[in-house]
Amino acid sequence: MSSIEEIYDSPIWQPFTQMKTAPMPLKVVKGKGVMLELEDGRQIVDCISSWWVTIHGHGHPVLAEALYKQAQALEHVIFTGFTHEPAEQLARKLLKHLPKLLTRVFFSDNGSTAMEVALKMACQYWFNQGETERTTFISFEGGYHGDTIGAMSIAGSSPWEQPFRRLMFSTELVPFPATFDDDGDVVIREAHTLDILTRLLQQNSTRYAGIFIEPLVQGAGGMRVCRPQFLQALGNLAQSFGILVIYDEVMTGFGRTGELFACLKAETAPDIICLSKGLSGGCLPLAVTVATEDIYRVFYSDDVSKTFFHGHSYTGNPLACATGVASLELLEANPHFRHLEQQHRHCLEKWLKEHPKIEKIRTCGTIAAMDIVTDGQSGYFNAIAPILKQRFLAEGFLLRPLGNTLYLMPPYCITLEQLESIYQAIRCVLDTII
Repeated sequence: MSSIEEIYDSPIWQPFTQMKTAPMPLKVVKGKGVMLELEDGRQIVDCISSWWVTIHGHGHPVLAEALYKQAQALEHVIFTGFTHEPAEQLARKLLKHLPKLLTRVFFSDNGSTAMEVALKMACQYWFNQGETERTTFISFEGGYHGDTIGAMSIAGSSPWEQPFRRLMFSTELVPFPATFDDDGDVVIREAHTLDILTRLLQQNSTRYAGIFIEPLVQGAGGMRVCRPQFLQALGNLAQSFGILVIYDEVMTGFGRTGELFACLKAETAPDIICLSKGLSGGCLPLAVTVATEDIYRVFYSDDVSKTFFHGHSYTGNPLACATGVASLELLEANPHFRHLEQQHRHCLEKWLKEHPKIEKIRTCGTIAAMDIVTDGQSGYFNAIAPILKQRFLAEGFLLRPLGNTLYLMPPYCITLEQLESIYQAIRCVLDTII
């Protein structure tokens, strides 16, 4: 077989891709709604919102118009000592929808940078108060928070972190009480995790700066779902020990869980929340880290050393913020994300519920996931993933399994007919390939 180097005449080094063995990338020339048009004219259904960002679908005219208008007025300005209306509007609009204790918005560029901001913010929060030993974080097995060193450090042990472990700081990992349809043991697993957390905090709570969690759904870790009741118990436990709770809603934010934010669905309020992906409607890189007034006031001082010294060149970019405002207005005007879970369940019942090669079906809002039963070990490197991906592409569907976990996370504009076609294709492929 020819290597990608021999047939792909490009200097681009693609992310998460073994360039020697990967199939040649498909060139996309246009996107509209849930559809991607390839250079050769083929149409592909984007079943995963292009890495979970295009929440309104591709080529949305409202987002394009917002981007065009802002580009004519101001494309960028330094965000230290200056501000602009798109950033001000977006920050205020966000706070209207978040728990009331979250009051201060810090801009950055993507999910990983939002997490790095949260890490530093939490650490300095304690440092500024003289509690310099609070530098350890608690996080959950199977978690994923990004690909920068800090974000990797607080994740559960991932299969691609080995080369960097000597650079990463240590964290306390606890089990994530994942659940699924008809799960009879979830309460036992939740109690086990809470017991471990309680013992950790009882031993020495003053060494911990905070607890990181992807609320309701762990994304790259396999679309693993936990119950709102667990998040509520976690919040109560952390509060009783005075520990910060940091929500990574980079993926779950902006309607993914069936509510605008997972914290609202779970009826919880973190001390810090990280948002990205759907923030700009999938148009441009943009992220925020939002903190409580209590955290902000610890930095607010006549002492310059208590300043939060962090920022990026494109912090608060006006173009990205303008699309963020437009995207939020679209979500407010047409909350179709609230109805997708019912449609997922209808399709699962019709096409896949009793399939012998499927187990651990779970849904959460716009997300549906299931594990494929194979002879190989479950996990990211299960050999079925690339086989399924290529087969689905051949059928006209962009699905990107996480090992033996198959998931759907479509744009909110998808029709029931289009969703049915995806599930029908999954049934057909599973019947013939496994």
